[in-house]
Amino acid sequence: MKRVPGQQVAQAAAAPSKHTTAEAGADDDLRVLSVESPAIFACLAGPAHMLETANEAFFALAGGKARVSTGLPLGQLMPELVEQGFIALLDGVYRTGQAHTGRDVRMMLGEKTNAHEGFFDFTYEPRLDSGGNVMGVRMIGVETTQVKHAQRLTTEHRALLEQIARQVPLTEVLEGMARAIEDLAPEEVLVSVLLADADGRHLRHGAAPSLPDFYNQAIDGIATGEGVGSCGTAAHRRRPVSVTDIATDPFWNDFRLLADKAGLAACWSTPILARDGALLGTFAMYHRQPREPQKADLALARVFADTAALAIERHQAEQARTQAEAREDAARKDLAFLLEASTALTTDLSISQTLSHLAALCVPRLAALCAVDVVEGGQIRRIATAAPTQAQQDLLASCIPVFDAVDDAVARVLKSGTSEIARRPPTGPGPWHDLGVTGYLCVPLADRNTPFGTVSLLFTGEYTLDGHAIALAEELAQRAALAARNARQYTHRQALARDLQAGLLLPDLPAVPGTEVATYYHPAGEGLEIGGDFYDVFPLDDGRWAFLLGDVCGRGAIAATTTALVRHTARAVAPLLGGPADVVKAVNRALAARPSSHGTGFVTLVYGQLTSTLTGLDIELVRAGHTQPLHLDTHRDAWPVDAPGILLGVVPDPAVTPYHLHLKPHESLVIYTDGITEARDQNGELFGDDRLAAAVARTPDGSAAQHVIDQVTQALAAFTGGLSIDDDQAILVLAATDPTATPPGA
Repeated sequence: MKRVPGQQVAQAAAAPSKHTTAEAGADDDLRVLSVESPAIFACLAGPAHMLETANEAFFALAGGKARVSTGLPLGQLMPELVEQGFIALLDGVYRTGQAHTGRDVRMMLGEKTNAHEGFFDFTYEPRLDSGGNVMGVRMIGVETTQVKHAQRLTTEHRALLEQIARQVPLTEVLEGMARAIEDLAPEEVLVSVLLADADGRHLRHGAAPSLPDFYNQAIDGIATGEGVGSCGTAAHRRRPVSVTDIATDPFWNDFRLLADKAGLAACWSTPILARDGALLGTFAMYHRQPREPQKADLALARVFADTAALAIERHQAEQARTQAEAREDAARKDLAFLLEASTALTTDLSISQTLSHLAALCVPRLAALCAVDVVEGGQIRRIATAAPTQAQQDLLASCIPVFDAVDDAVARVLKSGTSEIARRPPTGPGPWHDLGVTGYLCVPLADRNTPFGTVSLLFTGEYTLDGHAIALAEELAQRAALAARNARQYTHRQALARDLQAGLLLPDLPAVPGTEVATYYHPAGEGLEIGGDFYDVFPLDDGRWAFLLGDVCGRGAIAATTTALVRHTARAVAPLLGGPADVVKAVNRALAARPSSHGTGFVTLVYGQLTSTLTGLDIELVRAGHTQPLHLDTHRDAWPVDAPGILLGVVPDPAVTPYHLHLKPHESLVIYTDGITEARDQNGELFGDDRLAAAVARTPDGSAAQHVIDQVTQALAAFTGGLSIDDDQAILVLAATDPTATPPGA
């Protein structure tokens, strides 16, 4: 029969050393087995739980024999166990005789600043005497702190890897890592991560959630080098550096006061290295007391330094990708802008319009204000401006640079041929204050490396002007200069072609007796090349008049020489030869004798001579391969004049047959080139001979020669719908007048 707990306590207190042989042997065996065992073993006696015996593992855990000794109650030796309820558990086992088991129980050991965390699996078993009475409690435990920490470490590490995989911002990953390590450490530790600059020469603040702000700010940007604290030295050496006592270590000479102010006494720093060995940063663990790192500390530092390296490399790769995409996007936008600009700059073949487009393109894409200046006659002319408001544009346009002024940016750039940049208003006179100008970029416009103008980009307020923006502005200026050069050349060529074409046509229609003369000429294209159609009317010595209309194969300068050859030959030989057939053959001989450099193309021609009579006009003509002229009679019918003949410049002696025609008063002879009949509508259909004859026939009786041309051109415009023509168009109308009519003005 068991005694009540009170009786057990009395006996145990009175004779604690009187154990049964069996109980004493069991305790001795456990004590022997546990001496070298990592398991924790202790025998407690009586209701006060006096420490009777224990193994070395227990004493080490409790703080050493200097703190814990046998013969005293456990609660007195380790008061922290009372606060955490462990003494109450011992009371329960002693009172009930029932064992108690705990798994992964958290326990704080030590007091105040020396307290540290531990996790244990333990069993409290009652110690019984021979009569089955409880005489004390036996403690058996195994510390699971490292296992628990390993589990927590694994969990935290996995969470960090998941964050890295999800591309969580680097600052969040590093700060989370620092806090995780600080939580995992059994004693207080403060974690810092510094990030290396691209050149590896300086370290920048990355994360340090528990270090004071003043400390983080002070070490932000420290150099990497020997003796530059723990982190600077570790980064320089590319291997861990452990300073166990900051107060005495020479590495901390320059930072000792700072560390003392922050309450730091030890610092272990591990370099964070990329897979190729490049420095990414440092991982540091600070302590409040001088401390040597243990193997577990160094392993922990290596694990998280590798994790930090993974996060930083992932971040750098993402940054590189983002920057590459940004550069690609910027390049794409720049290319689109330049393509758009090139199109705009070449829309108008006028230098003033081209440079006006340039100014408009620059605002606001490149600058707030823009002015374009060109040199004309030794003076600078402000040819274009662009600004957000009309008032600003007028103000900018009113400021004209001086060509030889030494204090004017435009003059300097025109002289040097190089761009000028300044983060201040221009030095020359101008409305810079009123416009709020804070900087400028002046770029030359050059033709064959010779500046002929400038484009000035004016900035207001805050602005960013980097090498990329300057290069874009200079590229735009180069394209604008090329477009301006092309526009200038086009203008010159157009003027040349116009002047030369005018020289090949009649400047004014002559007054031919008994005849109304009307002409029409419309060159194809934009007038850059001389057309191949020509006409002429000139007097002969005997009162007759010669007329001709022809078409030279081709366009341009070669066609112009052929046109001139035909006209001048006809004018030269017509007074000397008998009739149109002889003149046409003389023209053919001239074409056959021309140098090959002057062209070898053929010519179609209608040449004739007319004589005014009392009944109208007597006409003799030759048609050499040309379109059939139309005879508009008094009944307003248009008849083709079918005179046979082949084109000129092909055979040495072409067969030509003169054709005689008499025009009564108000009858007309209409001669035209194939550009009229071969004009096409939107469906590609030709205007043709029938539509031409119908248009001519619609001319009212008694109408002037010009009315015939008006009828044809109106019908032609209605048919083509305003489409551009592919071939030159020319018409010559000769109308017989009524000799009995009163002359105009009589």
